[in-house]
Amino acid sequence: MKKTNSFKILFVVSGLLLVLSISLTLINYAISLNSVQKDLATRSLPLSVDNIYTEIQTHIIEPSLISSMMATDTFVKDWLRNEENNTEKIRSYLETIRNKYGLFVTFLVSERTQNYYTHKGFLEKLDQNKTDNRWYFEFKDSAEEHEINLDYNENIDNSLMMFINYKIYDSKYHFLGATGIGHKISYIDSMLKRFHEEYKFKVCFLSEDGKVVLAQRSVEHIKNLNEDPEWFGKRDEILSPISKVFHYKRDGNEYLLKTKYIPELHLYLLVEAKIDDFIQNVNQAFYFNLSISLLFTFVVAVIILITIKNYNQRLSFMAEHDALTELYNRRFFEDRMEHLYQLSKRTKEPLSLLFLDLDDFKQINDKLGHHTGDKVLKRIAEILKLYIRQTDIVSRWGGEEFIIGLINSNAQNAKDIAEKLRLMIESDLVLQQLVQANVTASFGVTQCKEDEALEHTIARVDNAMYEAKKEGKNKVSSI
Repeated sequence: MKKTNSFKILFVVSGLLLVLSISLTLINYAISLNSVQKDLATRSLPLSVDNIYTEIQTHIIEPSLISSMMATDTFVKDWLRNEENNTEKIRSYLETIRNKYGLFVTFLVSERTQNYYTHKGFLEKLDQNKTDNRWYFEFKDSAEEHEINLDYNENIDNSLMMFINYKIYDSKYHFLGATGIGHKISYIDSMLKRFHEEYKFKVCFLSEDGKVVLAQRSVEHIKNLNEDPEWFGKRDEILSPISKVFHYKRDGNEYLLKTKYIPELHLYLLVEAKIDDFIQNVNQAFYFNLSISLLFTFVVAVIILITIKNYNQRLSFMAEHDALTELYNRRFFEDRMEHLYQLSKRTKEPLSLLFLDLDDFKQINDKLGHHTGDKVLKRIAEILKLYIRQTDIVSRWGGEEFIIGLINSNAQNAKDIAEKLRLMIESDLVLQQLVQANVTASFGVTQCKEDEALEHTIARVDNAMYEAKKEGKNKVSSI
């Protein structure tokens, strides 16, 4: 097989393998990307939203029960009706509740006096015209029996707090005031930070008018839904009581957004995920698989190259050598000798031929079988390769005939070599064990002439061998 054809096969097979492996890697990558995005939209984001909602509810339920208990406590009702001038009594009560349940603040507002009390005692007198006092008057006028507010109170701590307010009624359902608890919501910031660091989710809370009420402090965020073009374009869908998932692009990056309305707080919970943050492992797996594919293709290409090379070498060997004896075959011998013959004419160096034929080889095949005959031929080839110079050419001419081209050897040298080989064959113990007798050969030798064609020289050495046969075999004849 020609080298060009070998390389064509190598390139075609390697190319097909490369295309196949890269295609499979890309398909797997696309499937993995789709799987990650689907999992993010249908499982991770909804689960995170539910976890946040559950955690918020956990922080609301117990304080809500405490506020409800305070609003129905007969002590509170009696104090509002009969003992409001005894502020120490209500202060002590509020402080006891605060300490017992680990609350930040407990409070009470009297409808009759508009006084605002906390666990520290009298705090202020509410004024409907004050912005931070309006919550009470709005709550009083509402139809709700209780409410949850996120608000600031500069007289208490001036930090964002969650207030759970309950209305107080007497036995005749007369409105007496409001009571409840105030709870710092720093836990929410810790929760938002945890979700951002552990799960790479950006969480915020929007009011019903689209303002960002809560977001992680250490992360830059917008103050209003209108500031984000992508969110603003979906404003009506985001500010909807129906939970939804949105997919959009921002600054060249893809995002998923999950929304949920929290009726207890009148807020919208938004959880945003940057898709690139979740496909890093997929990308790493893609590059790893691609590297493996390229390595696999390279290894296969090397194996194919070695296989083709060995196959070509085997074909080349078979084209030049006899299959049984592994000596050069007749065609190669003729081509090689023609070259040496022409070279000998230019260099004036002598060139001789030696031709040998095994005596009575047909009888060996007939009596001992062709299998033994083949072993005899192989052994003869071994003897010839062992005792003939590497510069000379040894060939199986056909059947039990062998021919040798002796470089830089005249007729006498050729005759001496032939005689040496004749004795080696006759006395070879391996041959004797194979046929239980001496194996002999008849030799013909001749020296090439400058004005003679190679085929005529071969004919002469063949005639010389037959002369040796006529003389009784196991002899060397020279012409």
